[in-house]
Amino acid sequence: MDEKEVSRPAAPKEEGTELRKPHEMIVMVPRSRRVTLTGRRLYNALLQVSQSRLQAMETMPAADYMFEAPLPALLRTTGSSGEDRTAAKRYLREMRGLEVDWESTAPGDGLKWRGFSMLSEVAIEVRNGENWVSWSYPPTIMSALREPARWARIDLDVLAKLGSYAAVALYEICARYRDNPSGVTSRKPVQWWADALNPAPGGAERREWRKFKNERVKPAIEEINSETDIEIELIEHKLGRAVSEVQFAVRRKRGTPRARALAEGPVDAGLVLRAESLGIREAKLDGLIKEFGEERVREQLDVLERRAVNRKLRGIEHAYAYLRSLLRNGEDEAPLALPPAPLDGATVAEREPAAVIAAPSSVPVASAPSPVSNAGMAAENWLNERIAGLKREIAALDPVQRRGWVDRALQELAARGMLSAVVSRRAAQGDVLHGVLGSVLVRVYAEAVYGPGWDRPPGAVA
Repeated sequence: MDEKEVSRPAAPKEEGTELRKPHEMIVMVPRSRRVTLTGRRLYNALLQVSQSRLQAMETMPAADYMFEAPLPALLRTTGSSGEDRTAAKRYLREMRGLEVDWESTAPGDGLKWRGFSMLSEVAIEVRNGENWVSWSYPPTIMSALREPARWARIDLDVLAKLGSYAAVALYEICARYRDNPSGVTSRKPVQWWADALNPAPGGAERREWRKFKNERVKPAIEEINSETDIEIELIEHKLGRAVSEVQFAVRRKRGTPRARALAEGPVDAGLVLRAESLGIREAKLDGLIKEFGEERVREQLDVLERRAVNRKLRGIEHAYAYLRSLLRNGEDEAPLALPPAPLDGATVAEREPAAVIAAPSSVPVASAPSPVSNAGMAAENWLNERIAGLKREIAALDPVQRRGWVDRALQELAARGMLSAVVSRRAAQGDVLHGVLGSVLVRVYAEAVYGPGWDRPPGAVA
């Protein structure tokens, strides 16, 4: 029995460890060499980081664009520890030459891609004593990853709980059916399932289904049913007395919404990149996430980025101390740090917390929180829309014109001591509208084109 395809709305742009994996990439049959469990998890982590970055870009990057992330953050996303670092580095070096067959799980789709390498290029380098990974994809994979026509929602936190290659492969296949009305996967020959769930190259002699089922499939089903958000059941179809085809019944578990232990789970590599660009090392970021939770750290990192590029306010000498103070004191206490006269009409979110302005040993003074007015919220919403519009405007510029504005933004960052290696690399790759560089670029462009009041709603008092 084949399932019915269900049209779905475009997925929201999310951060974290969720991957919208294109259907064509779900079934991965190696052609050249064996794929390890860590290797498959690591590749999914690379896809997730890349997809998150692609969704944030206004246009498709150049063919030679290199994604990058700290290796320890990628490993934690896979559920691996630092002890796997050497093996992961060795696998990444080999991944460039690994070829696979990508096959959709939908009926009639058949084999989509043949002869594609998993990566076009991969490199590992040491930055400040930490291993960083850079990688790129073939153009077809880039296109499918940025705008998948049909996709399965894969949570890398869930995959990290599964301890066998067969369980990971089977979960990825079944996950796309969790919300399908039919409640069953496609019906496929037993040889197809043996290839799909096996880390060795396809086409080799496989053990008979009865033995493969007992050794690989049944343990994988038990793992999935006990560790994930779905429950699956094997359905066998016989031709005479022999099992010829197989499918799985899939249902979402009730009463177990997707949850993440933010203080204990893996750190989003995109969050690490943002922190690194501000001069905050991953080890210190880990401590803040354990104390305050990943979502709150992400919110206050937004505040820090806006504050760091506001040249009307004093410079930030210690980004980590500033972020920690934001997290401990909250934005509502930030006005206590301001002098009696307003600085420049900056929003509360952009002002410096008291603990950073005061001596390092000072104790924050308790104070009743200042409620944010509806007018203030409306102004902030207006500014967010204004910035989004300016980014679209800059993206539409002639490349030569845009390069001139980028150079001006880079010069300012250099003058403020904020031009890190990460920012320089992203600028060279054309990723200029995000993070610290994007904030400075928007401001430099807007001030020159629209004047100093570009960031205030019409009619607002300067």
